Amino acid sequence: MKQLTGFMKGVNLGGWISQFAKYDKNHFDTFITEKDIDYIASLGFDHVRVPVDYNVLEDEDGAPKEDGFNYLKNCREWCEKNHLNMLIDLHECYGYSFDPLKKDMDREKFFYDDALQARFMNLWKRIATTFKDYPNQVAFEPLNEVVLVEVADAWNEIAGRYIHMIREICPEHVIIVGGVCYNNVQSVPKLDLPVDEKVVYNFHCYEPMVFSHQSAYWMEGMPLDFHIGYPKTLEEYRRAADELPCDLGGAVFQAGIREIGPGFFEDIFAPAVEKAQKDGVCLYCGEYGVIDQADPEDRLRWMKDIHVAFEKYGIGHALWNYKQKDFGLVDESFASIKDRFIEIV
Repeated sequence: MKQLTGFMKGVNLGGWISQFAKYDKNHFDTFITEKDIDYIASLGFDHVRVPVDYNVLEDEDGAPKEDGFNYLKNCREWCEKNHLNMLIDLHECYGYSFDPLKKDMDREKFFYDDALQARFMNLWKRIATTFKDYPNQVAFEPLNEVVLVEVADAWNEIAGRYIHMIREICPEHVIIVGGVCYNNVQSVPKLDLPVDEKVVYNFHCYEPMVFSHQSAYWMEGMPLDFHIGYPKTLEEYRRAADELPCDLGGAVFQAGIREIGPGFFEDIFAPAVEKAQKDGVCLYCGEYGVIDQADPEDRLRWMKDIHVAFEKYGIGHALWNYKQKDFGLVDESFASIKDRFIEIV
């Protein structure tokens, strides 16, 4: 399968200019600095995925915030000094958020609202125009994690218009687009886009969810003291998922897959790989990781298994997350396995 050169080994900068605790200039100025980008490069990564929320880049009326754009500009310059590429991911747009903690969010309206979509396109025109001179370094991801399967057709239509719009400004930039169901790998075959050689299919992988999100406070119904190891059998993960009140379905319930291990990931990735090969595009995993509530050695075993599948299929990937957000690579909870993880990334 084609490989996404320059975006094969990455890490997310989540929690910096997206999913922050509060809008705070000091946080934006200090959470990620040039020293962090220097360090990421020293670990052998080739790119960073930079989630950004719309309210960093524009005010509530849609007027641009130049200081917000400067964070992205500065990051690009730091990356250039370190020979790193950069994926700009619009993590939230005006009128839509994937965030399960935003319980009052209407997660369907954006996909059928012309005014919200027009504002989304206008923001992206500004981003594309700002970074149009860096086709070999900067890639674009229109929107993070479309939640509802019911909007799959509407999302395909919006993403198709987005691709055409970006191509008018940036004919050579990589565009990375994911599907529905929180960008689940199983949703990749539902993508129906106007592809070219620089369009890439994207997915996220936290399977088995009952392992990777154990004790996650943001998952409604997840006991804060729930723990489970890795690897367990499919039946053990299925039983644990069924017994918990939160929604932990997903790939472990898929029929015809191998037991937990590298073969499990190869099997659940296979339909996405087939779709990408059929359409002649690269495949990319924009997020993967395990919560810091899991045993570190279990986390490492999971990382080794998923990386076997990445390697087999030539899938580019970006670890969630560099710092904090309950998954941080540089946090104390990762310290005992970090060096061994870097050897396999």
